[in-house]
Amino acid sequence: MAETALVTGSAGFIGFHTAERLLQSGAKVVGLDAMTDYYDPALKDARHAILAQSPGFTAVNARLEDAGVMADLMAEHQPDTVVHLAAQAGVRYSIDAPWSYVEANLIGTYEVLEAARHNPPKHLMLASTSSVYGANTQMPYAETHKADHQMSFYAATKKATEGMAHSYAHLYGIPVTMFRFFTVYGPWGRPDMALFKFVKAIKAGEPIDVYNHGKMSRDFTFVEDLVEGLMRLRAVPPGEVPVGEMDSLSPVAPFRVVNIGNSAPTPLMDFVRAVETAMGQTAQVNYMDMQPGDVPATWADASLLEALVGALTRTPLEEGVRRFVQWYREYYD
Repeated sequence: MAETALVTGSAGFIGFHTAERLLQSGAKVVGLDAMTDYYDPALKDARHAILAQSPGFTAVNARLEDAGVMADLMAEHQPDTVVHLAAQAGVRYSIDAPWSYVEANLIGTYEVLEAARHNPPKHLMLASTSSVYGANTQMPYAETHKADHQMSFYAATKKATEGMAHSYAHLYGIPVTMFRFFTVYGPWGRPDMALFKFVKAIKAGEPIDVYNHGKMSRDFTFVEDLVEGLMRLRAVPPGEVPVGEMDSLSPVAPFRVVNIGNSAPTPLMDFVRAVETAMGQTAQVNYMDMQPGDVPATWADASLLEALVGALTRTPLEEGVRRFVQWYREYYD
């Protein structure tokens, strides 16, 4: 019998790629998404339309945070794996609209956990973020580092979901993996992210905004590399034996936190140059001060991930950016 996976946020950037890969592996996928207007819903509709070409895909248009939605889906489909990716994303937007983060991230995750309590999957996988490391300056970031000083409300809500999930893993024995993503980019990316904004502005002959006067670096992770990590991790639910000293396995629960990143921080201006090369155009740069809630650098220690699932592909930045630009031109032109 084919595996059944429930993916929340299936019309989102990472959710779409994850659902597509699961379908390609032969799994049946139930995809839940609310199609919110945080960015153009037409982009979400287009992603779901691609998934709907597979007979194994079932689309559900509903709000995760509405009471009972997840419980009903879990009871009906009895998924083997749940990949919870739905969230209100964005560091900067959390300053303007914090309540939307309470609803989607905190209440929504509570609904996922309660549903899993009553219909436990073999593996519950929930998305966190590298932003939880916050004010930590010890790099590369390792899962065993303290992450107590979040710099944005978005990051604070994601750190809270880690604690919530740990409590359910402990109380009800649900195998939980939390994965901390590091600056994911690639085709079908979100319009609020830097790569999308840069390409759109350069194409229109408009300046791009570069924060902290370009003195930033990010651990850019190509979306297909990240999804490969997720696919392998789903077969490794947390057990009772740690894989080594670097393991974040809880001493009291089947719960683990795992970084998924490229492990190669790139200076922001190198990233800009990669975009210019891919587009064959020069960017007009508008240098700006650091934005509230942002951090100057991110860098993943991926030792735990590779100890669990083996070595992973790391797509070169230039290739990943080129593939995004190719997608952007095909989609919009």
